[in-house]
Amino acid sequence: MAGRMQNVSFRNVEEFLDFLPEDELKIVQALRKLIFDCIPGITEKLSYNVPFYKKKKGMFFIWPAAVLWGRNKSFEGVRFGFQKGYLLRDEINFLDKGGRKQVYWRDFKSVNESELEILKAYIFDADEIDDRF
Repeated sequence: MAGRMQNVSFRNVEEFLDFLPEDELKIVQALRKLIFDCIPGITEKLSYNVPFYKKKKGMFFIWPAAVLWGRNKSFEGVRFGFQKGYLLRDEINFLDKGGRKQVYWRDFKSVNESELEILKAYIFDADEIDDRF
C-alpha cells in the first residue's frame, strides 16, 4: 500500500523500473548505468520508492516524475539528486539548488550525452567527498 505522500509502493528496484513510463525508464537506465560505471561497488536501495545510492554515506538519488511526492507532479522528467550537493564545486551552476541547504539536483527530460558527461564530473566529485568520511 502506498504511503500517504506517495502514489506507489515498490518491493524492489525491478518493480520500480517496471512501473516507469518508457521515456522516464530510458533516462533512469542511463543514469543508473552512469553511477555504476563511475563508482564500482556503490549500493543501490529503494527509499521513498526511488533508488538511493551510497558508499560510506548517502550520495545520490534518482527520482522520476511518475513517482509522486504528494498529490501532484512537481517536475517533468527524472531528477538526479546529490544528497550532499552543498559540498560540490558547481562553478557553472549545473545543479538546481531550489533554496535548499544541502540537497541539489539536475532534472533530465531526455538522455543528453553532453549533460551526462558533465554529470559524470559531479559524480566523481561526490565520490571523492564520500571517501573523506
